[in-house]
Amino acid sequence: MPVISVPYAFNEEELYVDLRSIFGHSLYLKCEGFNFAGSIKLKAATEMVETAERDGVLTPKSILVESSSGNLGVALSMIAASKGYRFLCVTDARGNLSTRLMMEALGSQVHVIADQEANGGFLGARIEYIRALCASDDRYVWLSQYTNPSNWKAHYRTTAPEIARQFPRLDVLFVGAGTTGTLMGCARYFREWHRPVRIIAVDSVGSVSFGGPPGRRMIPGLGMSMRPPLLDETYVDEVIRVEEADTIRTCHRLARRGFLLGGSTGTVVSGASDWLARHDARELTAVAIGPDLGERYLDTIYHTNWLEDIYGKDVLNSREVHAGSWDSDAPVARWRRRLDLQTGDLNGDQHRQLQDRKT
Repeated sequence: MPVISVPYAFNEEELYVDLRSIFGHSLYLKCEGFNFAGSIKLKAATEMVETAERDGVLTPKSILVESSSGNLGVALSMIAASKGYRFLCVTDARGNLSTRLMMEALGSQVHVIADQEANGGFLGARIEYIRALCASDDRYVWLSQYTNPSNWKAHYRTTAPEIARQFPRLDVLFVGAGTTGTLMGCARYFREWHRPVRIIAVDSVGSVSFGGPPGRRMIPGLGMSMRPPLLDETYVDEVIRVEEADTIRTCHRLARRGFLLGGSTGTVVSGASDWLARHDARELTAVAIGPDLGERYLDTIYHTNWLEDIYGKDVLNSREVHAGSWDSDAPVARWRRRLDLQTGDLNGDQHRQLQDRKT
């Protein structure tokens, strides 16, 4: 029985779901959301903070600041609360409201960027805000998950060896690409392993991480509006790009079997399932890394009104939307009424969006 004194000391490392019965292909999903931060980002956050402490960058007077679409922000909020640091998360209007409220409940401050930067999108605007903030006050310490080598080293040290122990005959590994910390850490580890492993990066359509035109992306997590500085494509064997509509359908398909998983996980599973369907995978041992759980997406990818507003009524057929759910809007409506007193400081877009959904 684990007994811990700090929340970042616990992380379930050996939980896998066999998805064959759902998707018809042998695919093992490594579920990374079972920790107090609720996602794989706990590993990178812990590594970056502890490295900064060892290097003397973080002091008791420091104020942590980071750009995050959500999951890393929650992980850093939890660590900052445990260690006694102040933390400011810079995010944008696409982030889930529940994620913002979670960070604030942990004592963090959240700044929401409403306008995109001309060339770098929301991400460019978030980074410019942080740079200006750090230039104005030397108490701010920016860990910079986009350039920090501790991001990928966390997964080289933990995630990849965990998979290797459970699957010594691993053939194919599917990894979602955001900052590419998980991707680069795992790819570097398996490049040095005793047998070749095919590394397949899963990206979102509209992301420019691996080239291609930028496009609208409404699901936070995977994808970038600029090339990830950590990315070294020589370690990647193949790239799969997944439409957000396919992410949503995959998440709902999993939920109908009792697995409520996050948008990043849905993207990775969708890409992996499609790849396996196009290849002779009968003799392959395939693993996909699932970064997050689904609770933070209840008001987005699991909410019918949001889906229809963003993607149209045909994104899910009626059977997928309504199977196993009765009066599904009622609990969400009650939840939103409980949030009424907490929405006074939302930015305009978020407040209007919330009010629209409530009506």
